[in-house]
Order: sequence, then C-alpha cells, then structure tokens
Amino acid sequence: MGKMQDSTMHGILLAAAIGFISLVFAAFLAVRVLKKDPGSKKMVSISDAVHEGAMAFLYREYKAIAVFVVCVFFVLWFGLRTQGPSYGLATAVAYIVGAGCSILAGYFGMQISTRANSRTAEAAKRGMNEALLVAFPGGAVMGLTVVGLGLLALSLLYFVFIKFATPTSMLDKVAHATGAICGFSLGASSVALFARVGGGIYTKAADVGADLVGKVEAGIPEDDPRNPATIADNVGDNVGDVAGMGADLYESYVGSIISGLIIASAVSNLKGILLCFWLAGLGVLASIVGVLFVRGGDAQSALRNGTLGSAVIFCIASFILVSLWYGEIAPFYAVLCGVISGLLIGFTAEYYTTGNSIKTIARASTTGAATNIITGISIGMKSVVVPLLVIGAAILISFKFANFFGIALAGIGMLSIAGITISIDAYGPIADNAGGIAEMASLPSDVRKITDSLDAAGNTTAAIAKGFAIGSAALTALALFFAYTQVVERYTSTSFHINIMDAKVITGLFMGGMVPFIFASSTMKAVGKIAFKVVSEVRRQFKEIPGLMEGSAKPDYAKCVDIATKGAMNEMIAPGLLAIAIPLLIGIFLGPSALGGALAGALVVGVPLAIFMANAGGAWDNAKKYIEAGNLGGKKSEPHKASVVGDTVGDPFKDTSAPSMNILIKLMAVVSLVFIPLILVLNKYIGITH
Repeated sequence: MGKMQDSTMHGILLAAAIGFISLVFAAFLAVRVLKKDPGSKKMVSISDAVHEGAMAFLYREYKAIAVFVVCVFFVLWFGLRTQGPSYGLATAVAYIVGAGCSILAGYFGMQISTRANSRTAEAAKRGMNEALLVAFPGGAVMGLTVVGLGLLALSLLYFVFIKFATPTSMLDKVAHATGAICGFSLGASSVALFARVGGGIYTKAADVGADLVGKVEAGIPEDDPRNPATIADNVGDNVGDVAGMGADLYESYVGSIISGLIIASAVSNLKGILLCFWLAGLGVLASIVGVLFVRGGDAQSALRNGTLGSAVIFCIASFILVSLWYGEIAPFYAVLCGVISGLLIGFTAEYYTTGNSIKTIARASTTGAATNIITGISIGMKSVVVPLLVIGAAILISFKFANFFGIALAGIGMLSIAGITISIDAYGPIADNAGGIAEMASLPSDVRKITDSLDAAGNTTAAIAKGFAIGSAALTALALFFAYTQVVERYTSTSFHINIMDAKVITGLFMGGMVPFIFASSTMKAVGKIAFKVVSEVRRQFKEIPGLMEGSAKPDYAKCVDIATKGAMNEMIAPGLLAIAIPLLIGIFLGPSALGGALAGALVVGVPLAIFMANAGGAWDNAKKYIEAGNLGGKKSEPHKASVVGDTVGDPFKDTSAPSMNILIKLMAVVSLVFIPLILVLNKYIGITH
C-alpha cells in the first residue's frame, strides 16, 4: 500500500506541474503581446476607456460575488460538521479556493484582452497575419490561464487533502479527499454562474441599446464614436465573452475532472484517479502545441488548425497513456468518444450558424422583422436534433466501454483541449474591440476590413467551443448525477435508485424541468430591462446634446457604462440564488428521490434549450453580418433593419441565457452532491413526503 500511495501522490504532483507549465507559457504570451505597438494616442485613449470600464465592472462584480462566497464558506464549514469538523472545513476551503482561482483567471485574462485590442488594430495596418498574431495570443493568455490554474489548484489541493486526511488507509484517505474536493467544483460553479449571468446581462444590454438606437434609428455604423453606448458595448464584449466565458469553461473543466475522481473513488480505483488528472494534463500540453499551430494565412483556417491539431495530438497521447500505463484499452474509447462528440456538436452548431441557414434568415428579413424572428427560431429548434443524438450515442458508447466512469472520461475528453477552445473564444472580443477602435479612431477602411475578417473567423470557429461546452455539460452533469446516487447510498447505508414510477421522482422531474425555463426567463427579462434603460439614455443624448449627430460634440460614454454596470449587478443576484436554492428546497422538503428526479429533469430540458438558444442567436447574428456584407441591400436597407431586430433578440439567447444554462444544470448537481449530508438531516425532521 505504501508503494501505491507514493505513486499516486507523485502522479498528482505531475499533473500540478503541467498546470504550472501552462501558466508560465501564458505569462510568456502576455509579455509578447504587451510589447507590441499600441498605436496612436487616440487609439490608446479608446483602449484605456474600454479597459477602465471593464475592470471597474469586474471589481464591482467580484466584490458582490465575494460576499456570497464568504457566506457559503461558513455554511459549508458549519453545515457539514456532522461528517466531522475536518470534513466541513476541508470542503469549505476547497470551495473558496475553487472560487478564488476562477476570479483570478478572469482578472488576468481581462487585463490582457483589454490591452491587446489597440495592438491588434495597429498590427492590422501591416496585414491580416500580423493582426492575427497579436489577437490570438492575447486570447490564448485567458485559455491557458484557465486550464493552468484549474489543474494546478485542483491537483495541489487534492494532494494536500490526501496527505493530511485523518483515515489511515490510502483508500479511506482518497475517499475523504474526494468528498471534500467537491467543494472546489461548487466554488467554480458559483462564480461561473454569477460571472456568466452578470457579464451576459451587461454585454447584451449594452449591445442591444447601441444597435437599436445607433443602427436602426440613427442609421450610423456599428462602433461609431457618436453613439453614446459604443464604449459600453466594447466593454461588454470583454466582461461577457472573456471573464464570463472563461469562468464558464473553467467550471466545466474542473467539474469534468472532479466527476471522474468521484466515480473512480467510489470503486476504489486509484489508477482511475490518476488517469483523470493525467488526461487533463495531456490536454493542457496538446493545447499549448495547438496555440503554436495558429499561424498566418486565412484566419478561420488557422484557428481550425489549432483546434483540430490539439484534438489529434491529445487523442494520440491519450491512446499511448491508456494502452501502455492503464493496462486496458476500453477507457481510451470512452475518451475518444468524448472528443469526437464534442467536434460533431461543434460542427453542427457551425453548420446552423453559417452558410445556407443564415442566408435563409437573411432572405426572410426582406419581409420584415417578424419573419426574420420566426425563421431564426425554426432553425434554432431544428439544430437541436443532431447534438442530442450525438450526446445520446456518446452516453451509450462510453457507458458500454467503462460504465459510468466512461461517461465521466468522455466529459474529460470533450474538455481536454479547453485551453485552445477558450483561447479562440477569448480571441473574438479582442478582434471585435480592435474593429471598434479602428472605427472610432478613423483608421483606413482596409484596417476595418481586416479586423472584421478576424472577428467573423472567431465567431464561426467559436461555435465549436460552444458545442464542446454544451456537450460536456450534459456528460458531466450525468456523471455528477451518478455520483449523487453513490453519495446518498454512502450516507444512508441503503441501496438508492431513481425509480421513474415513484411519484416523488416524477414530481421532481417536472420541478427540475421547469427550472431552465424560469432561469431563461429571468435572464432574458434582465437583459430587456437594462437594455430599455440604455436605449432611453442613448435617445436622450442624441436629443439633448447639440451637435452630437454632426460629430462636433462628444457623447457621455460613462453614463451608459454606469447604467449597464449597475443593472447587471442588481439583476444577476436572483438567477444565481435560484440555481442554489431550488435543489436545496426540493431535497429538504421532498427528499433525495425527488431531488434526483429534479436533477434529471433539469438536465433533459436544460441541454436542448441551451442548444436551441445558442444556435438561434448565432444564426441571427451571422444573418445580420451577411446583409451588412452588401447582400440584399446591405447596410441601412429595410432587410438590414429587420436583421438587426432579429440579432437583438438573439443576443441574450446566445450570450446570456444559453451559456448560463450549461452552468445551471451542473451547479444544481454539485449543490446536491455537496449538501446531501445536510439535506438528509433536515429532510428527516421537516420533510413532507415521509
């Protein structure tokens, strides 16, 4: 047992070392980006305004999140004392470390993304290749920081928990550490939900306000310096698609690893625990190599090469690891199934948000906004079919090869190259901001063409990243669902099964199924509410500031930034609390069976709803861009105005509600998993279904 313990501990430290390497490489890229020429004084001043607005939002958001995190820390510490004082404290510590690392990743990523925008615009003066080699490394800082911090912190904390656990046998130490490490996932999920919802509300409220008044009413171009909401819009790109998206995929990444640890620990599979860590480590190394693959030529091809290159390298390396070290090949097929499924879901999303799909929506715009919206909803609904079939096939195949551990491995495989997929997502706002700076600083038109091409390539390729995120959410939530049943059995010392014929389970299914709709309604309403205030402010400034439309007066950018910031802070609280309160209330009053049904209901409803909203929103956005490229009358035409309306409907679909849905279904599972000891105790005394 001593030899086994030493090899396990050394293996965990090896994973931590790979996480550290990722952080070092991210720092190297950050230094390279910051050494680039930031451009003229005017470009720098615009970039500084975006940076200051983004960081101000981040400070206020993190301050609000910190209050919540501290409260939950004490709830975990004292609420889980029934399992021993050390267990409650360890879970609480894991929670605060998981939350803190998510905050750090968002902070560092935002620092670079808001500095890389003007440098990208300046590089675009020298051509597409030069601009790409500034924008993408800027995004890669975020991608590699997320996976590096996640793997490093998770590995080290797990190592410490095993090292200082009170049980004497290695298997008991691992079981104790695995139970406590669930707090890490809860911390990551808590921050991710608030960051995604808050950032999503901000960015889409500002975007909708800028587009509806600027493009439709005033007839001025996107990012026109006369538009009072244009700085808020550019700030929103960063707080939503850098900090929010980074927290989202950080949560998915660590959640997939932890689900594998829980299942491997439940069957005393120490090699399986190391396999989860090492597969994640191989994915980090493959992502670093993939970043190096993104070189000159066509931007979209370069980004695709990075993604596919990372995936191929990871598959080859994981095959060698599993076949030569693990001793049986079956787990590799589960991992491979996850990678392939993620790519298929991603390419399906790309298909429905480009090509003939967006041309169909664009043509529908010729008869008005209503037909544009109807067609977009139709295409979004249709886009759900293939991803759900792929997810179903992935579950069956991975389960056949390695049972529920195989499903967890498929989730790890799907998110193994999160480093490169997050990099591509974070690159998008940098390219978008660079275009805004080019417009506001009156740079030559060919510069704006290059930044628009970079932005379009990022939008298209990012569909693959969204596919990975949604697919992995389904697999990870299912693995966590199985882990939930195992934990209930451990604490009740009885066999626990979710029986579909049980009235409590059916009640839970319906209650869980309603949660994604309540959540989507809450986040959509929040965007509409804040967007109304931004629209009103933009209209007021156009009306009351003399010479604004003529360009002789400067708008009050700070006012729109302040409206969007305050609104997002206020509106993000209710959805965040909802995701945590509902599973606790169902479990306490209706019992663990009803809670199991609720988790299943939220999963089955939440995944297709997320796919529908993400793809419909992406299709509306790209249909607008297709018209703006000069088709069907081009900018300022009636079809263009209709497409802008469709895009404003799709904005909160794809960038607020849909990505938050991924976090919602996993957060509900993690909350249930972590708090089940407390739920069982309270249900015994105040439950209503005994």
